[in-house]
Amino acid sequence: MTNHLFDLVRASLPADPSTKTFIETGDGGRLTYADLLDRSAAYARALVGLGVKPGDRVAVQVEKSPEVVFLYLGAVRAGAVFLPLNTAYTGPEIAYFLSDAEPALFVCDPAKAGELSAVANGAGVPKIETLDAAGRGSLAEAADGAAGAFEDVARGADELAAILYTSGTTGRSKGAMLSHANLASNACTLAEVWRFTADDVLIHALPVFHTHGLFVATNVVLASGASMIFLGKFDPKQILALMPRATAMMGVPTFYTRLLKEPGLTPEAVRGIRLFVSGSAPLLAETHREWQARTGHAILERYGMTETNMNTSNPYEGDRIAGTVGLPLPDVAVRVVDPESGAVLPTDAVGMIEVKGPNVFQGYWRMPEKTAAEFKPDGFFVTGDLGKIDPDGYVHIVGRGKDLIITGGYNVYPKEVENEIDALPGVIESAVIGVAHADFGEGVTAVVVARPDHPSEAEMLRALEGRLARYKCPKRILFADELPRNAMGKVQKNVLRETHAGLYQA
Repeated sequence: MTNHLFDLVRASLPADPSTKTFIETGDGGRLTYADLLDRSAAYARALVGLGVKPGDRVAVQVEKSPEVVFLYLGAVRAGAVFLPLNTAYTGPEIAYFLSDAEPALFVCDPAKAGELSAVANGAGVPKIETLDAAGRGSLAEAADGAAGAFEDVARGADELAAILYTSGTTGRSKGAMLSHANLASNACTLAEVWRFTADDVLIHALPVFHTHGLFVATNVVLASGASMIFLGKFDPKQILALMPRATAMMGVPTFYTRLLKEPGLTPEAVRGIRLFVSGSAPLLAETHREWQARTGHAILERYGMTETNMNTSNPYEGDRIAGTVGLPLPDVAVRVVDPESGAVLPTDAVGMIEVKGPNVFQGYWRMPEKTAAEFKPDGFFVTGDLGKIDPDGYVHIVGRGKDLIITGGYNVYPKEVENEIDALPGVIESAVIGVAHADFGEGVTAVVVARPDHPSEAEMLRALEGRLARYKCPKRILFADELPRNAMGKVQKNVLRETHAGLYQA
């Protein structure tokens, strides 16, 4: 295994980098592996010229473009720590990240430079540069003027390549520190288990400020010397038009539900695709079944998180079982333990999921106490996800530990209730939460997105009788046009809890 993430790129370079496409853009532009080498070197030289030293953080909040990928690789080559930030973050949110990470450089969109320069200055950031969606800006100009060879800065396997901040649904976001070996090992493993080769062409419509788009999709392409069609956003009609020229697609569940609404989605339209991957949020079993019926393909669902990259995957060959996230990856150990005692639980018992492997992060940035609390003495990381492992070894995610509902002294796992509600006629999807209740501590509460002809609340509650133990049945079923989601499509149950906090108050 390589110690330096960029060595992974070099090991997979084609014999003639100038003839092999690395990125094709939505408008037909083409960038080769030779361009990757040249532009990443130019950004590395520019960063060094701006005073960035090995170990310094380079914080980046910019729109998606090929230049962002070259900047990411340039930062890695310069020995810096790449810190991508969600483009939806506001000025006050950015102020927190910059104050916490103390980057040597902040790169932002020129259109936001006025506001964010003031934010960065207030956080004590010494240098501010710009980069836009077209790949223009002061940093791109600095890279243009810094063309030439670059000797990669040596870094150890456990030294940091990136920091990704968690979504922060419960309090302040935490910076997950990811090493060169964390990223390189996971990219190599995924490229192998998903059978990626230099012949593959991946449709990439994900954001690149997140694990999925940057470290799964992009790094797997780099690890295999493949190509990608790099799109600024997800457009189902554009995706369908591009499918005949691609071999794989990685997406979030929303990608698949929106594509299912397109009449052009047929077996013929996807004939050249060998692999559809879904992640970042749970894929409904109904979506899995409908996709297979429409296209003949079973979506491959996998499980990962900011702190660990990918942990499990449904098999490339073998049964891809709807509602599961598959088997542990070859170099990852997964166990389910009792949250209170820490004892390893038997097959099919629900408990806390813990993982261990070369993919698991180095800890939380400047949070040694939090890091120590989340790692067991034997090196296993406590994911915060509740789940079980079935007799065939498949991992099932039941929900987040913080989403567990305790009602009248009984534990209720939201996923179990959601599965029953989702099976009712007229239901599109549901989210089950606990809401403060004077008698029960928490009342099981369902928020449902349904078709116009859906049964009433009373009819749904009657239908659930006998299918769930009485204590698991919702006290109320509320209807909504949609469920609140974050940028990666995960349902924000914390928002639902806040919205309905007073539901059972007298």
